[in-house]
Parts: sequence; C-alpha cells; structure tokens
Amino acid sequence: MPTNTRETFKKDTKKRKRKKITLFILVPLLVVILAGVGYGASLYSKAKSVADDSYEPIDRDSLRNAAVDPDIDNISILFIGVDDSEKRSSKSGTTRSRSDALMLATLNEEEKTVKLLSTPRDSYVYIPERGYSDKITHAHYFGGVTSTLDTVENLLDIPVDYYVKMNFDAFMDVVDALGGIEVDVPVTFTEQNSKDKAGAIHLEKGLQELDGEKALALARTRKIDNDIERGKRQQLIMKAIMDKAVTISGVTKYSQVMEAIGDNMTTDLSFSNMQSLLAYATAENGLQVESLTLTGYDGRVDGKYIYQLDETALEETKNILKEHLELSDSTSTDSNSTEDTDTDTDSTTDYNSTESSTNYNDTSSTSTYE
Repeated sequence: MPTNTRETFKKDTKKRKRKKITLFILVPLLVVILAGVGYGASLYSKAKSVADDSYEPIDRDSLRNAAVDPDIDNISILFIGVDDSEKRSSKSGTTRSRSDALMLATLNEEEKTVKLLSTPRDSYVYIPERGYSDKITHAHYFGGVTSTLDTVENLLDIPVDYYVKMNFDAFMDVVDALGGIEVDVPVTFTEQNSKDKAGAIHLEKGLQELDGEKALALARTRKIDNDIERGKRQQLIMKAIMDKAVTISGVTKYSQVMEAIGDNMTTDLSFSNMQSLLAYATAENGLQVESLTLTGYDGRVDGKYIYQLDETALEETKNILKEHLELSDSTSTDSNSTEDTDTDTDSTTDYNSTESSTNYNDTSSTSTYE
C-alpha cells in the first residue's frame, strides 16, 4: 500500500471524535463484570457462577507466541452473535448455526481505549477450515468458534486472544428481565418472531416501549435495507438497554439478567479476566470505544449475493488494529483472498525474528506475535 494513502487515512481517523457506543453482544458481558464488582456479595457470587459456567476454553493454534494477560497486555476479543433461528440441518442430522454478528474488539491497556470492528455477515473471505472463499457467516456453520477465530485471524492478520459467543436468545431475555426498553424506532417494518413465524412482529416508526421479542425483531431485521443499517439499529437498542440497566429499577433486576446470560453465553475469558476489563469501563474518560466497519460493495458469486470487501480499506483497517495492539511487524503480508485455490494456504512470518519466509502464491499468510 502506498505510504501516503495510509498516512492520510490515519490523519483523518484522528480527527474523528471517539464514539461512546455499546453494542448488542457487549452488554451481557458488561453486566456480569459490573455485577461482579460493584453490587454486593450476593451479586458477586452470582456473577462468578455465571462466568464459571460459561467458561469454555478452546484448544487451538494462535498467532501469539506467548499467552497474554489482560491486566498488563493489549488484547483482542472476538464477539460472536449466533441466531439459532437460522439453524441448518447437516447430512448427519445434527444442527448448525451461522454467525449473525461478528465484532472484534482490540483493547489498548495503557490508553484504556477500545476499537470495535464490525464485519458484515455476508463478507466474502477465505475460510481456512474449508480451503476456499465464502461468506464469513459460514465459518461458524462449518467449524464453529474455532473456524470463526481462524477465519478472522486470517482476514485481519492479527491474533484473536479471546472469544465471547452469545445466542440471540440472550438479547431477548435481557430486555424482558429489565422489564422492557424505550426505543425510538427509526422505520416501520414487519418481521418474523423468535419462533420464525412470518409477519408476527409489526412496528411503526416512533418512540415506544419494546419487549424482548420486538427488540430482537428490530435488531435482526435486514431485508428492509442492509447490514450496515442493521448495525446502527443494534447500537440504538443497546443504548436503550444500557440506559435502563443503570437505573435503580434496572440494577435490582441484575440477578434475572445474569440468569438469562448464563444460559446463552460461552467464552474463554475467565472471571478474573473479565474483572480485569472493568478498568476500561471505569477509566477517567469513561468507556472509550471507537467504531470501525469493513467497507465494501455488493456483488455476486455463482449467482448468490456477497459483500465484497474493499481491499485498500481492508489493509488500512488491518494497520489501524495492529497499531492499536502495538504489534511489532517488520514484514507486511496479504492474509486475505477471494479466490478458490488448491495450493497450500499456510505461510508464516515471524514478527520477532530477523528471518522470515513468505509464499506469495498462497491464498493466505500467517504472522506470529509476542
């Protein structure tokens, strides 16, 4: 990438005011953290129990050379939202689900800042599990969390240190546990409910009280426009949830909220790891989250709709995330491909060594970090 293009982008980025936003799959985790630290022994015990029950580490090869510690290191967390209403039966008779929301958070420990990257579900990327390119939502369908983590690492060429997987049912249950939320619905629409009954939910434009079913319908509807606009609606709903959660009535319902979370969350963050993240929310300037989105354009492959990522913008985004994580990379390699190939897909660059090898004919390349 030309140096002047990257420098221009960085200057423009610095001019943008950081947005204090909270998104769909961050809310349950924050509730557990806050309840576990600030609201008494009973809720602390409940939060720890929820975290322990949700703890599900994954044995996988990572781009990290050594383990990280959220207390002292910059880290990354992949939030995976799964909509189980979209289950598909496999040939073996088991059920699989696609990821419906993917958000990668990079956390800079010294700055106490977070960058949150949203990836459209139809983004056409290389999926290592399959050996070819497909919609990123299919990574979870074919290989679950592990395949999703590998796909995101391959796409962005940065290590993904932790994951949090949430079922969309948790989103609905949290809203109901809080007694509903007030939202200014931006558009009139009709959507199916959580049981996939077509036309069951109809909302008019305007300020109104939403229960879990209606909030979920607003959060996941995308046929009226696109994934980008749906992301904005999710942000709107999450602000309403957080506004309600910090009220006196909301705090008194944390126990019910955590019960809803516990049934629908898995993560490899330990309770101790979660407590370390509280420092970001209690920093002097509050929770500082800058929103990023992978830009692209509509396209078709074999007659099916895809979202083709803009290669230049992708490279710029990768550089932003690497800089935020303060990764040391002396060699830049291309880790994304939109073409199917039968060639070997494993190429390695050691960012902490004077020797490196890159196969420029591969469809992906992998870097290792300390």
